[in-house]
This record gives sequence, C-alpha cells and structure tokens, in this order.
Amino acid sequence: MASAGQVLPHDDAQIVAQGRTLYADYCAACHGADLQGEPNWRERDADGYLPAPPHDATGHTWHHPDRQLIDITRRGIEAVVGNGYKSRMPGFADSLTDGQIIAILAYIKSTWPAPIIQRHNQLNAMSGG
Repeated sequence: MASAGQVLPHDDAQIVAQGRTLYADYCAACHGADLQGEPNWRERDADGYLPAPPHDATGHTWHHPDRQLIDITRRGIEAVVGNGYKSRMPGFADSLTDGQIIAILAYIKSTWPAPIIQRHNQLNAMSGG
C-alpha cells in the first residue's frame, strides 16, 4: 500500500485493474491507450493549447506529487494553474469519484519503471503527498 505522504496505491492489483479500465474509458482518447500522449505535446497548437501529455515515464506526470495529480484530475488544469492558463483537460469531479481518480492515477503510476516510482515517492515525502 501507499507509504506515508502518498495516496496512490500503485501496488494494489485490484485498484490498479480498476484504474486501467477507467483510464481506457476516460483518459485514453486524449492521453493514448499506452499512456503515450499526443504528438508534439510540448508545443502549443494554433489555438494556444498544449496537446495531451504522456503519462508514461517520458512525460512529466511523475514530477507532480500525488495530491496535486488528484487535484488536477478533479478540477482540471485551468482551475489548478489559473492566471488564464489554457487547457483542454476538463475537471472530472462531476463524472468520477475521488476513489476512481485515485485508481486511475494508481494505474498510471504502476506503469512507471522502479527508478521513476522511487523518485516520485521521494517527491511525495518532501511535499506531504
């Protein structure tokens, strides 16, 4: 289970399996079935939006502590970042429970290589999750 400062149970097979299913239903259309994100995800499009980033180890998801990832998924990027930041990622608070959001993020984390998981765990420990 998740250690102190962490809330994503990435080593709980049942929660990860639920998260995999939910990810396919709610996230894969934009972030890719294999968590690969959209092409050129670091370059804004003509409308000023960044494409959906990857959630695999090549992306930046693991650079954010658990609680911030949950908040981003719950409220959406624009609400979290503020200051007129443009994003096509909606908040999912109206369509997913917190438990479902945690399951999705646990699934994502479960796919990262062990060194990335370790770095993410250290980030959580420093930030309080």
